[in-house]
Amino acid sequence: MQRSHSVLFVVLIFATTVANAQNPLGIFENHQDVGTVLHPGSATFDPSKATYTLRGSGENMWSTQDAFQFAWKKVSGDVELTANVSFPNSTGNPHKKAGLIFRTSLNVDSVYADIALHGNGLLALQYRDQNGGTTHEIKSSLSPADANAAAPSSPLPPIQLKLVRRGEYLYMFVGKPGETPHYDGESIRVPLQGDFYVGIGVCAHDKNDTQEALFSNVQLRNISASNGSPVLVSTLETVAANSTDRQVVYYAAGRFEAPNWTRDGSYFLFNRNGHLERLSVKGGTPEVINTGAQNRLNNDHGISPDGTQLAISDNSQETKSPDGKPAHDSLVYTVPITGGAPRQITKTGPSYWHGWSPDGKTLAFVGQRNGDFDIYTIPVSGGDETRLTTSKGLDDGSEYSRDGQYIYFNSERSGHMQIWRMKSDGSDQEQVFSDDYNNWFPHISPDGKWMVFLTYQRDVTGHPENKNVMLRLMNLEDKKITELAKLFGGQGTINVPSWSPDSKTVAFVSYALLAPEDAHGDTK
Repeated sequence: MQRSHSVLFVVLIFATTVANAQNPLGIFENHQDVGTVLHPGSATFDPSKATYTLRGSGENMWSTQDAFQFAWKKVSGDVELTANVSFPNSTGNPHKKAGLIFRTSLNVDSVYADIALHGNGLLALQYRDQNGGTTHEIKSSLSPADANAAAPSSPLPPIQLKLVRRGEYLYMFVGKPGETPHYDGESIRVPLQGDFYVGIGVCAHDKNDTQEALFSNVQLRNISASNGSPVLVSTLETVAANSTDRQVVYYAAGRFEAPNWTRDGSYFLFNRNGHLERLSVKGGTPEVINTGAQNRLNNDHGISPDGTQLAISDNSQETKSPDGKPAHDSLVYTVPITGGAPRQITKTGPSYWHGWSPDGKTLAFVGQRNGDFDIYTIPVSGGDETRLTTSKGLDDGSEYSRDGQYIYFNSERSGHMQIWRMKSDGSDQEQVFSDDYNNWFPHISPDGKWMVFLTYQRDVTGHPENKNVMLRLMNLEDKKITELAKLFGGQGTINVPSWSPDSKTVAFVSYALLAPEDAHGDTK
């Protein structure tokens, strides 16, 4: 029986090889230039080497329209496309692109997603999520530190890329040729309903030039729904406020949350498994910060204005619930930023830190007292807490303005969660803006000009994890709101202040639920 299976397998391989040999484009149906190009492109398939060679001109694949050479096949459903990708030479623009591409149409401004390998080694998941919209990208942690670096003097070795579509989301995988590609921390939500185009492409990034790319071991297959439990992967990313470009810094299996960006801009803090961890802004391996007996930290933590102290919220200490039974309610502590023995600040729980006054003297926190969640303040030196909000409904996410005059917070007093502010003594409480979404966790940029916040859809109650959410940005001068990023996240994404010191970039955590068969390989 095993012998007959082997014979059948050989016959199938032979039949596939013959079919590919008879088809000048291998597994693809057709090829063409998309958009306006000065020099017609070409696509050929060498069955003896199982290699596709694409030559293409084109000014760019970016912004609101594209120009490139594309070899494609129409598909539907969940699919994955894998290939070893390389440039045979190092000539041309350092941002020439070769990649794996999914598009809804062959129009120049089509919805699309691709994994784009650039001539200088930059690797990114790029996408346009509406026809005529602007292209966005998530740069891989494998990319060179300088995204505008010149192309190397000799060709880079091939890299194995895999683009996977499961439901609403697309995922990026990378690896060395011959290895199983691993998830690289990048995932995005792009609408690809019905039939769509899957293929390989090349763009010279110079309308007067033509460049060549090689694609070997190209495989395209439909994938079925997974039967196993999904595997959670967390990714620490940054997003530029002026461009919406995203950069992966670190990713790992399991859950970590809530990055702070240190005052000197050198590293991030985030919580995982009850501890705070320190990570260089360049990535690498995180280090656990010693917080003594407090080893059940949650995701409400932050850094003092002078950068020397941490505020943490921790559930380690035994407290008493209102009915007198033992509990482990969150309490607020301070601790040296380098680690050490925490000093308890709040006497009563639950208490969750959320803000530090610019003069360094006062902490703002969310406290549950008598069944109500409200905003409180307390001296950093300790003492009595002061209640600032009294309206029915949840008040949360308190953060001082950079001049210390206001405290911004989110409140559901109007019927659903919206952003509010009040004077730092609790007076003059006013709604900052109103819309139909549920908006959480306002964070004010160090220069006082911007507010970033987390947005849930209209039907979401609370701030749960694993939801389709947005990061949005408000100009505090003209109140204009723009979208920074769409992602899979929620609880843990941006609970705490995470602006870069120069007010140009925001750090956050996105999440992915990978099918078990996609979750093999190392994370970093």
